[in-house]
Amino acid sequence: MSSLLNTGRPPVFCPGCSHERITHGLDKAFQNIGLSGEQIVIVTDIGCSGLFDTFFHTHAFHGLHGRALTYAAGLKLARPELTVIVTMGDGGMGIGGAHILSACRRNLDITLLILNNFNFGMTGGQFSATTPSEVQVGSGFLNRLERPLDVCRVVSSAGAAYVRRCSSYAKDLAQEIENAIRFEGFSIIDIWGICPGRYTKRNKMTPQIIEDSLARLPSIINPIPENIRKEYGRHYRELAAEQKPVPSPAKIETKFQAPDSGRKEVVILGSAGQRIITAGEILCLAGLTAGLKETQKNEYDITVLRGACISEVVLSPEEIGYTGITTPDVVLALSQEGVDRRKHLFDHLDKNALIIRAKEINLPPCDAEVQHPDFKAQKIKSNDRALSALSVLAKLDKVICLDMLKSALAYRFRDKVLASVLDLVERVKID
Repeated sequence: MSSLLNTGRPPVFCPGCSHERITHGLDKAFQNIGLSGEQIVIVTDIGCSGLFDTFFHTHAFHGLHGRALTYAAGLKLARPELTVIVTMGDGGMGIGGAHILSACRRNLDITLLILNNFNFGMTGGQFSATTPSEVQVGSGFLNRLERPLDVCRVVSSAGAAYVRRCSSYAKDLAQEIENAIRFEGFSIIDIWGICPGRYTKRNKMTPQIIEDSLARLPSIINPIPENIRKEYGRHYRELAAEQKPVPSPAKIETKFQAPDSGRKEVVILGSAGQRIITAGEILCLAGLTAGLKETQKNEYDITVLRGACISEVVLSPEEIGYTGITTPDVVLALSQEGVDRRKHLFDHLDKNALIIRAKEINLPPCDAEVQHPDFKAQKIKSNDRALSALSVLAKLDKVICLDMLKSALAYRFRDKVLASVLDLVERVKID
């Protein structure tokens, strides 16, 4: 295979920068494997390492600092046949540390080359996650306060199966990169190099110093025995193939005529546990049986099991461009805390609006018509009030009719549950 280097945009780094050696080493690895440009995507982020996507005739993606692995993961899952290479500096590695840990856990077939020159070279020589504590950098004494990160130890403990550290001046650099690319799974090479533009202006760093430093570190057995497992994408596709097919969404046919024309807005004010969200969904399904468009917006406290719960539903024969509700046509007031949460709504209600409220709920003053079924006297439990209020609405022939509601329930429930909810709808009385 011929070189994939872009002759129209040749590598341009500071004189003596080790990144240029890595560029040529990567190109040589591509040639050795026999890869063509359309078989490769190079993903980069910010920094000197972020220039790699411009230096090769391959597919490329240039993203945000530290986020390259997230884009690479999506690319590999969508296009598993591509060889995905990520180049990132020690700066991006530190910024995107959580993404690296996720990549180690997943084991997608991606190769990460960390171009580690121990500082943020492009932005002024500030300290990075790998800067030694004793050196001088462009961010004062801050690196003396932190312990530098041993990338290989971290990713090994996080689950990466192929982990190497080497010098960018190693004679077999292309072979190191080739071995990582050929590994089926997430592979990482921590490639140490020199930044002459920033780092070596304050600190002594030579290829021999790098070699000596690497020699003092414990060797890594590859692949790491305890981390060997199936490649994520292949394993995902295997397990996905074993799953039962997802049934197609139920097709809801238009069978009824809605009792009211035009856009109708309904707000259900309740509390957690009253099945308010489910009632909103049922109302939407009822609208579909009349060929209406619908939207549903829900609000509930983060506690989930306590606090107000509100559902806003818009039904309309036309496309719904705006889902906000300031003057609803119908308010179902089923709990005091729900009413209190949206008490401002009642200021806008006129005599054409309808409120269906549980008998014990106190409402703010308003001009709307009020229906107040006594759910307690009818022995209707709190968690059945929302459906009971929809039954009252349907029996009043407002917004939906009883046939629309029953049809919606048949789409939503089955067997004993359906029989139970239909019985509830039938026995609800309008006071």
